Amino acid sequence: MDEIVRRVQTLLDYTDLSITRFPVGLESHVEKVIGIIEEQSTKVCMIGIWGIGGSGKTTIAKAIYNRIYHPFIGKSFIENIGQFQNRVNRMHVHLQENLLYDVLKSKFEVESDRVGRTMIETKLSRKKLLIVLDGVNEFGQLENLCGNREWFGQGTVIIITTRDVTVLNRLKVNHVYKMDVMNENDSLELLSWHAFGEAKPRKELNELARNIVAYCAGLPLALQFLGSYLCDRTKEEWESVSSKLNVNPFNQIQEKLEISFDGLNHMEKDIFLDICCFFIGKDRGYVTEILNGCGLYADMGITVLIERGLIKVERNNKLEMHPLLRDMGREIIRQRCPKEPGKRSRLLFEDDIKDVLKRNTVRF
Repeated sequence: MDEIVRRVQTLLDYTDLSITRFPVGLESHVEKVIGIIEEQSTKVCMIGIWGIGGSGKTTIAKAIYNRIYHPFIGKSFIENIGQFQNRVNRMHVHLQENLLYDVLKSKFEVESDRVGRTMIETKLSRKKLLIVLDGVNEFGQLENLCGNREWFGQGTVIIITTRDVTVLNRLKVNHVYKMDVMNENDSLELLSWHAFGEAKPRKELNELARNIVAYCAGLPLALQFLGSYLCDRTKEEWESVSSKLNVNPFNQIQEKLEISFDGLNHMEKDIFLDICCFFIGKDRGYVTEILNGCGLYADMGITVLIERGLIKVERNNKLEMHPLLRDMGREIIRQRCPKEPGKRSRLLFEDDIKDVLKRNTVRF
């Protein structure tokens, strides 16, 4: 009997995933997505969670998983799928083996991605499953893990988090849930929990805390990092950090945001950097015409940037982007030639421009 109980416990695997200590604003997102899932309860339901890096996609997916996983006969949460692209030679096969093991609790050796697709279909087709695929960055990952709804039993729920909405559109998911940035009140509360261990900032640091919140512009990654970084710091240290943020972004935030930039091709990177420096707030048609004139094929390039969440088009057809993405792009340019502005591909800061013109140090 003990052996049977242990086996059943292993198969059920009733263990919550670890999520953030301070779930500010989390519940409303979770409720909305669960509501969408419940509307599709008689089908194989595929839900995409889309947003820029650091917007809380993984945290939301984990919270949803913890809330709904108990009724499912099998479940799998594969986190940060994009990391396998560079670390595993047979990426798709490795992911298929992970999925099969998570659901069936048995190891399988998959010879090829084609064989893996067949195994998923034959072994999982009658099971009601909960599958979360986190950090998907190319369609092949979805094609080989959940490319056909008929592979899964009725009532299966598949949640996909990604920075690229095109992979969700190609899969024809039932719904794309877009992660918006946090509002000002929630942002201040999240920063305060990490910095002060309470919901509001200390009185003497209230103004500086609000300056930090304004800089983060609702991005949870930045709020959590800076709140933790500034925990137990003096007022003078808060002032120092606040004054330097726009000049020298933190590497930990920069690296997280750069993942999306690294996934662009050369021309898309050029378009992104040009918009960062010169075209925020400009009309999309005007920008497209200018960049097309530079040989950059901006009609397609701007569309790709929108699909990756790197820029957005407001109602007045003006191009906008998150301030931290803007700063990330500008820092990429600066880092290529940190000490010699004249050798940079673009100049935008007044002091740098004056220095280059005064000393005539431009190098083409």
